[in-house]
Amino acid sequence: MALLDAMSTKAQRAFFGTGACGAIVVIVMVAITFSKVEDNFDLTDARYKTIPCYLALFVLAELFEIFMAYDALRLRNVIQLVGILLFHVALLVMAALQVHETRGALVSNPGKNWTQDYLHGDGSGTVWSRVFPFLVVSPVVIGLTWLVMIWFVRQLYYEFGWAIFHIVGANPAAKTMYQYYQVMICLLKFDFFAFIGVTMQLLIVVLATSTAEFGLTIAAIPIVLVLLIGAGLAVQREIKWLMTVSLILMLAAESYCEFFALYKLVRFFEPSSRYLYDTVRSTITTFTIIAFLLLFATFAIGLRCFADFDKGLLKSKLHEPSFQRRYSSSTHGTAGAKKEEGYGAGTPLGQRVSIE
Repeated sequence: MALLDAMSTKAQRAFFGTGACGAIVVIVMVAITFSKVEDNFDLTDARYKTIPCYLALFVLAELFEIFMAYDALRLRNVIQLVGILLFHVALLVMAALQVHETRGALVSNPGKNWTQDYLHGDGSGTVWSRVFPFLVVSPVVIGLTWLVMIWFVRQLYYEFGWAIFHIVGANPAAKTMYQYYQVMICLLKFDFFAFIGVTMQLLIVVLATSTAEFGLTIAAIPIVLVLLIGAGLAVQREIKWLMTVSLILMLAAESYCEFFALYKLVRFFEPSSRYLYDTVRSTITTFTIIAFLLLFATFAIGLRCFADFDKGLLKSKLHEPSFQRRYSSSTHGTAGAKKEEGYGAGTPLGQRVSIE
């Protein structure tokens, strides 16, 4: 029933359906690529670890995006919808990088066809020529769904126009504070994905199970998850001591991530070890930089939200808009909707009345 309530208009169903269909196609393409490579290569070899990493990363990313789309529609959160569009761009970049990195992993004898070198050539009939079309489909589908989703986000922008007004009223200062709060919550969600994504890549591709780095990375998982959950509760319920602890831990995590990222970037490019990361260097470097920037942005927005504590926004945070039947014109008559809310909720609004 909650899912039906979150898909009460055509634009909402179309946005979610576009993302879900695109995710299914991408996961299928990635799985086919993985299967074809696995049939011909030993994926435990460091050279070919980019393939299982590619599969795991995109399955995680697409499932995460579907959840975020549902969550944004449920909460009528336009800021999170925009975040999904930016996330989609990041996926497009990662998919394009994977074409390059997979070729680097599979092709060591360029110019040879299947009769000369079936496994390592890049000519007709080789393994690379068989997986290349499936690799290309992913960025193409991601790009097309991104364009379609932009169109529907524009419609949802007007459709959700009264959500913040319904919660915080017409006060511009309250509206600004609430929007910063929404940005903070959205960043925490994307921080979760970025952390899991970086950790997964390091565990699959880079770190040996016998090293101290592997143990530290595993130990960091519950700590970071508690940090993100604690920061979310603190900013929502305006718990000052918890927010202070969260910001301090966030700053410490940022310092550690900066040190770790710089250390790894040196390892990626220094002559003595760069050969170990030839097929994953671009992906991990890009992902690590994005994760660091996300954490930095979260800390900065967290400080801004902390400054807004005790300014009358707590009640609004604890009664955020959600997709309940009272918001949908499809479950109430026009008269009933006006009686309960004063507006025809769930109907698109013209630009002149949008407050987002």
